[in-house]
This record gives sequence, C-alpha cells and structure tokens, in this order.
Amino acid sequence: MISGTDLTIEIGNRSLVRGAGFLVPTGEKVGLVGRNGTGKSTLISVLVGDPAPEVRTIGEVRTMGVVGFLPQVPPPRGLGIDALGFSHVLSGRGLDRLDEDLTRARDEMAEDPSAEAIERFSALEERYRDLGGYEAEATMARLADGLGLRQEVLFDDIESLSGGQRRRVDIIRLLFQQPDVMILDEPTNHLDASAKRWLMDELAGFGGTMLVISHDLELLDRSIDRVLHLQDGRLTEYKGNYTTFQTRLAEDQAQRVKASAQEEKEIKRLSTLADSMRGQTEKRAKTAKALDRRVERMQSSRTEVHRSEKQVRMRLPTPERSGTTPIEVEGLAVVYDTNTVLKRVRFAAHRGDRIAVVGRNGAGKSSLLRCLAGVQAPTRGTVGLGTNVHLGYFAQEHEQIDTEALAIDNVDDSVLRTDKERRALLGSFGLTGAAMDQPAGSLSGGERAKLGLAMLAAGRSNLLILDEPTNNLDPASVDAVGRMFRHWEGTIIVVSHEPAFVEALEPTHCLRLPDERYDYWRDEDIDIVLMR
Repeated sequence: MISGTDLTIEIGNRSLVRGAGFLVPTGEKVGLVGRNGTGKSTLISVLVGDPAPEVRTIGEVRTMGVVGFLPQVPPPRGLGIDALGFSHVLSGRGLDRLDEDLTRARDEMAEDPSAEAIERFSALEERYRDLGGYEAEATMARLADGLGLRQEVLFDDIESLSGGQRRRVDIIRLLFQQPDVMILDEPTNHLDASAKRWLMDELAGFGGTMLVISHDLELLDRSIDRVLHLQDGRLTEYKGNYTTFQTRLAEDQAQRVKASAQEEKEIKRLSTLADSMRGQTEKRAKTAKALDRRVERMQSSRTEVHRSEKQVRMRLPTPERSGTTPIEVEGLAVVYDTNTVLKRVRFAAHRGDRIAVVGRNGAGKSSLLRCLAGVQAPTRGTVGLGTNVHLGYFAQEHEQIDTEALAIDNVDDSVLRTDKERRALLGSFGLTGAAMDQPAGSLSGGERAKLGLAMLAAGRSNLLILDEPTNNLDPASVDAVGRMFRHWEGTIIVVSHEPAFVEALEPTHCLRLPDERYDYWRDEDIDIVLMR
C-alpha cells in the first residue's frame, strides 16, 4: 500500500503538489502521469524517502511492505559492495553483503572450528539459502535472457555499460528483489520492442502494489488499473488504463468549461439585476444585498477549469554556415580491454545532413558519439572537423549539465548576455520561471533534457552530436524536438531509441552498427531503431 495525506511538495518558490491525498491499495497497479516538470519524479522521491535537499514536504506519506525502486537516473556505481552488475543485483536482497559475511565466517571456522564459529557459519548459511542465494545466478540468467542482455555483462563494471545495458541491469535487480511494492520511473527507457513486451508480461504477473511513471503509452495501457494525474499541483484519480483516462479527462474538461460558462452567465445576470435595484426602495436595496451575497457564494465555489496544455514548440537559432564537409571519420575503432566495440567506422557528413546512428544495445553507438564529440579518444582512426565548424554535444546522461548550479546559470552567457535573454530561451524549451531558478540536479529527467537542448541553442553550434536527446520527454515534447531538428539548417548526428522522434526528424542518412555501414536513410531503418 502507498498513501499520502495532505501532502504538499515545494522546491524553492515552486509548488509541485498542494494538499494532495491519495491511496494506492495493496495489489493495485497505478500510473502517475503528467507533462514534464509537473513534479512526478519529485513526488516519487518523497515516497521512497530520498528527496533532494532542496525539496520541502508537508503532510504524511506511508508505504507498507518491502519497496523496490527503479529510478530514472541510476546511482553511478550501483548499490552493491563492488561496482559490478552482479553485485548490484545481489544487493536487491542483501546477498552481496551476506555472501561476504558467509565467506569470512567459513574462513574463521576453518581456522578455529569451535562450536561458536560453526553456529555463526550455520546461521549465515541458512539465511543465505532462505534468501535464494544458491539459486541467484540461475534467477539472474532467466531475467537477463528475458531482457535480451548477455549474461556476461552482469560481471562488467557498471560504469562501462551503455545506457541500455545499465537499464536492463537495474530492472534485473528490481525483479530479483521480489518486493511487495514496486515504484518505477520510466522503466522502458532504452528497451527494445521484445524487451518491452517481456517486461510488460512480468509486470502483469506481479501480484503486489505498483506505481509507475512512464511516457510509454503501450505500457500504461497494458499494465495499470488506475491513473493519478498530476497537473497544476493537483492529483486527480481516474479509473481504467491510459486510453480511458485520456477520454475521461477530455470529457471532464468539456463539462467543466460548460459548467463554468453557465455559472459566469448566471453571475453576470444576478449582478446586473442587483445593480438595477440599488438606490431604489429600501426593500429593493435589501434584495440587491441578498443577490450580492448569492453572487459571492457562487464565485467562491466556481467550477475550476484546468489550464489547457499548450502545444510544444521549440526552435534552434539559424546556425552559422559551415564548410561543405563538417565532419569526416576514417577508420575509427574503439576497444575496451579485449572487447572490440567498433572496428573501422568510416563516413563523411555533408552540411545539412541528418544522420541517425542505429543498432542494438552495446553495438558502440554512445562510444562512437563520444569520439565524434571529442570527449573520448578512439583506439584507432581519426575524426576531422571541417572549416568553420562549431560542435555541440548532448550527452545521454546529461554530463554537460552542472547539477550544482541553477538551471539558468547552465546557459552560456557569452552569446545571451542578459538574464532576460536566457530566461526567454529556457521558456521556449518548456522550462518554467520557477524551474529556471532551481539547482539543475533537482530537475526532472525531462526538464534536464530540455535544459540540455536549450544549452545547445545558446551555444550557436552548427554541428550537433546528440545521444538520446528525447529520453524522459513526454510524447508532445518528443515530436516537437524531432520537428525542431528536421527544420534546422545545421548538421546532426544522433542516436535515439525513440521511433516517434526519428520519424519526426526525417533522417537523410543512416549509420548501421555493428555492420558499420553508412548509406541513405530508408523507411525500413525504423525497424532497427526499435532494436536499440
């Protein structure tokens, strides 16, 4: 069970949730929905007891049972004793530390086989067995196979994994934990179609309580019984899946608009009538005062009309003209220890090209983009920039953002010199005035993505290297970002797992990995995007 009573959540002068009450009963599956920046991830952080230092809460939240949490932004080194995927997964049941204690007790028993040492080892061994320690590897193997993750990846350093591999490891940990309550923040980020279907089946068979944030409409339609809609600080409950919610939300809004218009008409009629009676007889004056009181009561209980969500529009400035060939790659290879990720990538981009880099997880897409952006040196090969090229890089995990600084202070002031200009730019990317004055680390994943895009706009780049620019964005923003880049006159090289974004972008060329084949974009290449 998850519940909240009179819950208010604030960051700075920004109120995200106001006086909310809600209940997710035991065994129910609920979707928490709303546009980017409404406060969904912050609300979840309060529920799991790990809000950012800037977050202030009033009211009460309760969870009953063991809680498993899948965060939108994972802890860099994982949660295990060692920074390995295997240790991270074991930590879901505390088996990483228990295994270490068991090994130590076994060594102590070998050195001194006293009754006390034997009893200590036996107690630890029994607990290890009860928690499924001896079946742990088999369980992990089943989960890894279901998610399409090579089992040996679990023994790699977590920080060396791609975004898709890391997401799968985090999901394996959550499912391995076998919690009573699951709280998931964007669980299908980085997952391909087959892994999504497998995860949806796993979640459908989960008998506990589930609260999920997702912009994956298929997941919400298949996996939830009820919706909590967060808008303008209010939580509103709707029964049914996401499609049902959308229908009922539209009906509710239409009814509110109609009722509000009728109330406005009646208030105007009564006010006009009251005004016509003033200054006449004493009896009519008393009637006018009675009508005034009636108008006041009606105004205090007016039907609230929720603000309509504005269509998302984003725009990049017209870039300075680069040379004919902004970037040329020759024989680029990337090798990690004995693992060859890229062998011999070769291509040349022409001014105005929109190049989509596609392929399965672990094929080297992010490694390639880091080399193109100059933040990682290739093992072999060269990356050459053409004349008058200004490169901008959007990193998958938003490493370009200073999370300690305010959002507005992340925007380069060498071009946009005034505070007013920077605020106008951030606003055009959908960041509110209050969000601009928050530490960037306290922004939601979607807001961080928008901040990163705004930073590119401020940098006046004419060659953009984009690694998953739409992660955590709501559907309207995904489409808006794709259209923005489609109409931009610069050169783009992008990795994306989001088919809707790629379709809106309309790529001109495609680099297919691991084949390392560069060619014109074909409509069937969208199927490779789904592989991720």
